[in-house]
Amino acid sequence: MTLADDAITWFDQNARDLPWRQPATTPWGVLVSEVMLQQTPVVRVEPAWRSWMTRWPTPADLAADPPSEAIRMWGRLGYPRRAMRLHACAVAMVERHGGQVPADLEQLLALPGVGTYTGRAVATFAYGQRHPVVDTNVRRVVSRAVEGKPDAGPSTTAADLVAMADLLPEEPARAARASIAFMELGALVCVARSPRCPECPFEQVCAWRLNGSPALEGPSRKPQRYAGTDRQVRGLLLEVLRHATGPVPRQRLDLVWNDDVQRARALAGLVEDGLVEPLDAEVFVLAGDAPRVPPQSL
Repeated sequence: MTLADDAITWFDQNARDLPWRQPATTPWGVLVSEVMLQQTPVVRVEPAWRSWMTRWPTPADLAADPPSEAIRMWGRLGYPRRAMRLHACAVAMVERHGGQVPADLEQLLALPGVGTYTGRAVATFAYGQRHPVVDTNVRRVVSRAVEGKPDAGPSTTAADLVAMADLLPEEPARAARASIAFMELGALVCVARSPRCPECPFEQVCAWRLNGSPALEGPSRKPQRYAGTDRQVRGLLLEVLRHATGPVPRQRLDLVWNDDVQRARALAGLVEDGLVEPLDAEVFVLAGDAPRVPPQSL
């Protein structure tokens, strides 16, 4: 039995019943889930994913709406640029791929905002291909079970992809199953703090356990602070614009935060990121909500 075999056996018995893992889920549903799950817990993503897929079951459905509607539907999931990226992906898929999510990894990676992880995840989980899919959870499992280290580095490297590829079965569908199994193990059992080693299928062979479970050297990574940051101010500004029925004057936005300098910086960042459009220096709308001037008749 290999680590992949053990992980798959564990996954078949313990995997969470998530909607984007159902056999009927489309590649578009998988892509939406992967984008939503970036830096956002499953418990918050699941209802948002269901609402999104009900409204926009295909890329063409989303592409037909302005990006402002994607930002509104995104709600309070955080990092709303992801909504813009999904909208841009949908438009690109309509233009380049007949409204379908491409199966080819290179074509996936060429879509707006689709990086190494997301492209490989969609190719693997939506199309059953054999690619190393490496996120924080996977890196932690491999680091402990194979390398005997308490944790991996702060970001994915080429070496991480090679290490994961070496663990995958050759048959593509089973390799895809192994990829999601390793990821689930990292999310539920081999967690960063207080790992539940007695529940892990690797307990008897884990290099980290056999090495005495050494603690992480150096300072641990602290959770990112939210209260009082520009992220919080951006969220408050977007909340006003999402619920507005028309253009919003600056005076209305000034009410959400007392610090004039920070509020102006947050608003400028939203404009720079393409989430907000200024109609003039004092009036703002969500991206895509600016009134369109009809062409002049000749």
